[in-house]
Amino acid sequence: MNGKTINKKLKLFLGGIFIVVVLFFVIILFLPNSFSPSPKFITVSKGQSFSSLADSLEKREIIFSAFTFKIAGRLLGYTQKMRIGKYSFVSGISNLELLNDLEGGLSTVITSVTLREGVRAKIFARILKRHIGIDSARFMQFLKDTSLIGIYPNNSPSLEGYLMPNTYNFFWQDDERAIIQRMITEFREFFVDSLQQRMKLLGYNLNDVMTMASIVEGEAVYDDERAIIAGVYYNRLKKRMRLQADPTVLYAVSDVPKRLTRTDLQFESDYNTYLNYGLPPGPINNPGKQSIIAALYPAKHNFIYFVADNNGRHRFAKNYQEHQRNVVLYRKARALAKNGS
Repeated sequence: MNGKTINKKLKLFLGGIFIVVVLFFVIILFLPNSFSPSPKFITVSKGQSFSSLADSLEKREIIFSAFTFKIAGRLLGYTQKMRIGKYSFVSGISNLELLNDLEGGLSTVITSVTLREGVRAKIFARILKRHIGIDSARFMQFLKDTSLIGIYPNNSPSLEGYLMPNTYNFFWQDDERAIIQRMITEFREFFVDSLQQRMKLLGYNLNDVMTMASIVEGEAVYDDERAIIAGVYYNRLKKRMRLQADPTVLYAVSDVPKRLTRTDLQFESDYNTYLNYGLPPGPINNPGKQSIIAALYPAKHNFIYFVADNNGRHRFAKNYQEHQRNVVLYRKARALAKNGS
């Protein structure tokens, strides 16, 4: 075999290797990943490794092979460049496009989360953990930083009451402190100077007003009753009567709604307004705007009692005898409802 023949075969061999390498790179970088249904979602969490992500992508059938995806990531140096987030990928996306998306957070999904009025901060934390993967314990730690309220003086024991209910758009695992700051900012933008002046005119501080608003939120179902209920509690405060507000006891004894028992009403807590005079130490939930307005602009009347009418509304009374008659009506309505069910 002469030298020309050897050189020719060597060139063919090297050319074949080159073609194989090129094809390999084309396959691992540019070959479309087809899957159904489309799009599919996947999350990149804090501290997640690139290898773990590749395995998850294969398990979700977004990529053909975790092995080739890992090679592509290492070749391009993307294994340390993933952005946390929830991603939406459509069928036909290549490994290269996936890697570029993960590096730049290009396909991250915004999640809309509704945080409703009258809900406690710890429940907000659970909701946010479920929907956007936050660290609920870390979220709760930031509730101690009352300087975030930004309205002085506030005398508040925590940020409970100041997390303004609303529908928010979040990214996956948004920073817990940033989430709280955003909700507090929403509160501050609502609680403008005119409302602060009204608060001072009432002779109450911010913690008092927000505590009253949270009690109203816990009692009222219909907006047209909020100011009336606030008026009842202010009247009781003026008369040095205990508030005897069921929602304050519930806050002390349970994390979830329940029917209070006589034993519950005797539970020793600063929040039990059946045992203690005045307002409790702080808000018992995060009230909405209507309840805050009601706490600032209570209805003027002589009612000092109210009881539910079994339809979400209440009957109000100016004295104990009238209140007892309303209680009898409530019990009858409740018995009828129970027998009819």
